Amino acid sequence: MLASGDVDSLSLRALARNVGVSATAVYRHFPDKEALLSSLAREGGVQLAKEQRRAQAAAPSAKEGFGETGAAYVRFALANPALFRLMISRIRLGNGAGTEGEDDGLTLLFENVRALLPPGTSDDVVTSKAIHAWASVHGLAMLMLDGQLPAEDAMIDNIALSDLGLPSH
Repeated sequence: MLASGDVDSLSLRALARNVGVSATAVYRHFPDKEALLSSLAREGGVQLAKEQRRAQAAAPSAKEGFGETGAAYVRFALANPALFRLMISRIRLGNGAGTEGEDDGLTLLFENVRALLPPGTSDDVVTSKAIHAWASVHGLAMLMLDGQLPAEDAMIDNIALSDLGLPSH
């Protein structure tokens, strides 16, 4: 239902009708629409992180794996636009990055950046590099989702796999 509409049009009653249960049955799982949306965003984050980890594992080096996680981010956004927009509307750096669920992708991002930087690199530098990488792939995803750039694999790979100022290890 989320894929065929927007977040505002999603309702618990419509969801109940769609899955063939009574309207009151849905409320046993989700007390309100906000709880449903939070659960969807969390699940989307888990799915995204799984795709990113899968892409990273298939890469021949840590640096290429880092780039592949960025490409997976953009491709996930393109394949799941409504879910992606819901997820990103709820992520705030510093609101629990490093926890399970919707912020799991942030955990992976920070782990990867830290692994590519020299040991002892300050947290401020790690954060700066992570935000730079996130902004690059997120901006690309949004430009493609909004139709400002064509959703081309070559462009995704060129941007996501580009050198973001991270050393090779």
